Amino acid sequence: MRLINRTAEAQERGRTVVAGIPIKSPRELEYMRQAGQVVAAVLGLLERSVEPGMRTRDLDTLVRQEIRRLGAKPAFLGYKGFPATICVSINNEIVHGIPGDRVVRKGDLVSLDAGAIVSGFYADGAITVGVGSIGREERALIDVTREALERAVALCRDGVRIGDLGHAVQSLAEGRGYSVVREYVGHGVGRALHEEPSIPNFGTPGMGVTLRKGMVIAIEPMVNLGGWRTALMDDDWTVVTADGSLSAHFEHTVAIGEDGAEVLTRLNGEGR
Repeated sequence: MRLINRTAEAQERGRTVVAGIPIKSPRELEYMRQAGQVVAAVLGLLERSVEPGMRTRDLDTLVRQEIRRLGAKPAFLGYKGFPATICVSINNEIVHGIPGDRVVRKGDLVSLDAGAIVSGFYADGAITVGVGSIGREERALIDVTREALERAVALCRDGVRIGDLGHAVQSLAEGRGYSVVREYVGHGVGRALHEEPSIPNFGTPGMGVTLRKGMVIAIEPMVNLGGWRTALMDDDWTVVTADGSLSAHFEHTVAIGEDGAEVLTRLNGEGR
């Protein structure tokens, strides 16, 4: 999502809001856990299913059926007019690729972004996979992006600043010669797909909004092999690297606790 302005007002009466950010109740968190497990399941299904020769539309159909089979609703379908259930972004496409007749080929990097709704509450997650055999350079890009996400998640707890998370992503990626996308960022999530606060993939330690127990955020590093600048395609959705370089994207929905993070989009049994 694009960087958004913070607001100080609660969106609904009776909700606990700190610095414009909704605090989830135990019941709300339970709905989000359920939504997160659906997202984790469909991303796992996609990872197992992507193979050369498939149309991106086929992946979208697969997920649409699976989300509904699991008793949830697709979060992306119809969102601001988005025409599909998932985003499929290939090679130099960063985010928001629209599934269609494009064929996935051996050696492609495919970023897969999915969301689900349970009882009115959202979860959001993404992975990047290599199709068939990929090169060392492509594998390293995937690995550093995944590691950047895990480093940010490991910092999440009551009292941490958003700048700490962004710095963790930025310092790792840039320290290894990559760039982080600045024009699109992570976000809060809950009753809406995109809530306060914005979660940039760059920042200064000790700066930014303080996260509190009960907040839920989507952390989503987008890391490029080349420069950080982006361009928007003519479909008004697909975001690509301005220089045509490869990009990778990983995302988790994370609930903030007193002593650490609960990763809602990690399948049960895969660890904290």
